[in-house]
Amino acid sequence: MSAATAAQGLLTLAANGPADKIPAPHIEYAQLAPTLIVVGAAVLGVLVEAFVPRRARYHAQVFLAVAALAAAFAAVVGLAAGGYGNTKAHIAAMGAIAVDGPALFLQGTILLASIVAVFTFAERRLDPKAHGRHVDSFAAQAASVPGSDSEKAAVKAGFTTTEVFPLALFAISGMLIFPAADDLLTLFVALEVFSLPLYLLCAVARRQRLMSQEAAVKYFLLGAFSSAFLLFGIALLYGYAGSVSYAVIADVVDGTVTTVDPALASTMGNDALLLIGGALILMGLLFKVGAVPFHMWTPDVYQGAPTPVTGFMAAATKVAAFGALLRLLYVVLPGLRWDWRPVMWGVAIVTMLAGAVIAVTQTDVKRLLAYSSIAHAGFILAGVIATSAEGVKSVLFYLGAYSFVTIGAFAVVTLVRDAGGEATHLSKWAGLGRRSPLTAAVFAVFLLAFAGIPLTSGFAGKFAVFKAAAEGGAGALVVVGVISSAIAAFFYIRVIVLMFFSEPKADGPTVAVPSPLTMTTIAVGVAVTLVLGVAPQYFLDLAGHASTFVR
Repeated sequence: MSAATAAQGLLTLAANGPADKIPAPHIEYAQLAPTLIVVGAAVLGVLVEAFVPRRARYHAQVFLAVAALAAAFAAVVGLAAGGYGNTKAHIAAMGAIAVDGPALFLQGTILLASIVAVFTFAERRLDPKAHGRHVDSFAAQAASVPGSDSEKAAVKAGFTTTEVFPLALFAISGMLIFPAADDLLTLFVALEVFSLPLYLLCAVARRQRLMSQEAAVKYFLLGAFSSAFLLFGIALLYGYAGSVSYAVIADVVDGTVTTVDPALASTMGNDALLLIGGALILMGLLFKVGAVPFHMWTPDVYQGAPTPVTGFMAAATKVAAFGALLRLLYVVLPGLRWDWRPVMWGVAIVTMLAGAVIAVTQTDVKRLLAYSSIAHAGFILAGVIATSAEGVKSVLFYLGAYSFVTIGAFAVVTLVRDAGGEATHLSKWAGLGRRSPLTAAVFAVFLLAFAGIPLTSGFAGKFAVFKAAAEGGAGALVVVGVISSAIAAFFYIRVIVLMFFSEPKADGPTVAVPSPLTMTTIAVGVAVTLVLGVAPQYFLDLAGHASTFVR
């Protein structure tokens, strides 16, 4: 057949229309409302930056961010009340997103934690006024070279980086999708959507600009490596199963798949692709939770980033990443349990021990909390390894409790200041209990919760994950966890002793009086810590009702 005849045939086919029309996508907008509200508000926030006069942007952005997060939380509660956490749980958006108990519980946790984190972003009373104007934790003009004339001019003009609010909303929208993603491409897109804004947020500290930018570069480079591992793992799993859908991959792993794509017949069912691909995806997720040996970014980024961003990142990112890890192991790879459990055992043990032991040597409060967060990642992994509904329930509860303690602790760190800004060196906290008893007492409550002392949320959370791990046959892991907790308790209590039983230095730091925004954040943190410690049963039951994944 000549080229002219072939072309004429194609034209005739095009004129008559295709034999099979491409179906329009079917999207359940109401069930995706929490994420859509946050994305819409983030886009609106960008337009506010473009069109609203500079003097009005701060109030517009704070109102927009808090209203959007509150509305999204209301949508999550509405979905849960409508039965989408259990009886109506299903896969929405043409197989891309799961609407089920764990997804809704984690989304609600992320949204509540984000609301109190945004309050710390909006704090403007801690630093003395610059040129008669209030200043916040963020650079006056992020694009300026630190110390340059343009930066000095921006400070003098009273500029503020209000872009941090839409950036935070974009990050939160990615975090909402991450634990609910039901195919590997959605998982990867969500990872990038919440990672890229965080890289930027780490770089915009008002003080110690160079350390802040260094933290952002380290986070970006190591984050790019982890994204590459994840993407390579996705490619290998696609070669193994012929699909990126969680359900299809799980069926191929179980051997229950019936149809085989002829183009992939030579690779489908190849166990080498499955094991290597699964390991690479696990590496990408373990990087995000800060587990050893993928933890090296954590202390540097926590120390260099603006403290409100550190608190937000430490809480919300962990919740989203552990949600995605649970869904991967419980929905996609339950058939590989005997392969991944020994690996996760090793990761959990070294994470708990390394986090606790290295934290003992730290002299900076933010680095100490960073290594503490690594140890906590190990404790939460003990619940993941339980491979039972009780394990999912314990992890959900621990994540909810941990996120509020973390944001509250970093909010307290922002209050202790000297002439150079935040006084994060531990030696400067000596005698803080005599200088400001209330601040020291609140920080002590958070430290006791981290240590897992009874009547705090930390004790209830640790008890739940260790009980689930023991029932799941990981008794030896619980022993290591208890030893790690004892080591960790030493450095938490050492800080409390330093605050209350040391003489304050004459040139020591002062405790700034915050606005009601930061006061609310700290008050919510203390309230959640005590309520979940004294009466955890209702919230444990809530996590238990939300612990079944839709498949």
